[in-house]
Amino acid sequence: MSDPPQTPRASRFPPVRGPYGVALALSATAALLMVLVAAGWQPLLDLDGRIARALHSSALERPTWTRTARVLTDWVWDPWTMRALTAAAVLWLWSRAERTLAVRIAVAAVSGALAQQVLKAVLGRERPEWERPVDTAHFAAMPSGHAMTTAMTCGLLLWAAWQLGSRGPLWWGAAALAVVSSAGVSVTRIYLGVHWLTDVVAGCLLGGAVAAWAAAHASWRREPRPERITA
Repeated sequence: MSDPPQTPRASRFPPVRGPYGVALALSATAALLMVLVAAGWQPLLDLDGRIARALHSSALERPTWTRTARVLTDWVWDPWTMRALTAAAVLWLWSRAERTLAVRIAVAAVSGALAQQVLKAVLGRERPEWERPVDTAHFAAMPSGHAMTTAMTCGLLLWAAWQLGSRGPLWWGAAALAVVSSAGVSVTRIYLGVHWLTDVVAGCLLGGAVAAWAAAHASWRREPRPERITA
């Protein structure tokens, strides 16, 4: 008499697909970019310099655009604005008894903010310097706090909406707005002369990675191991 077939044990590691695949891809790309900058890879630094000089020249020649960029970066896409949105979402979810989701978003947002500061301190990259600056910023340049916080906030809020069942045009409209916001804040930071291109790209990648890791962690469930049946 043969033993009954055994159900395969669930893997102790999550499959590298879906949210985990996205999280790994974004994290790896951001890490590679930061390593290349830290190592001083000249072609990348040259690209940073060319784009920064071109946009700074435009900022000096177009004061109206510069004022608009400052309003957008200091108010609409400011990190504190994004943190306020995250806090409001967490409180709203908590009030609707979606407490696990609220806690996950809060933990992800705090973890992302801490990771951003640690990376800035470790990399210690200097910001662009200009004879005629149009804006100022402090602390290290990479990754961009504005870009990372905006991408992370948008990603977490989109994930929360998806978890609550949003799938229609409203969700896709919000996703388009998230892309515009992440790209927009990135352009304003370079345009105002306080960041390099690679700073904002790394920030967007890392912000998206934080949201993807939160979604991946929530989606993975360990299956219980089946009991062995002995004859």
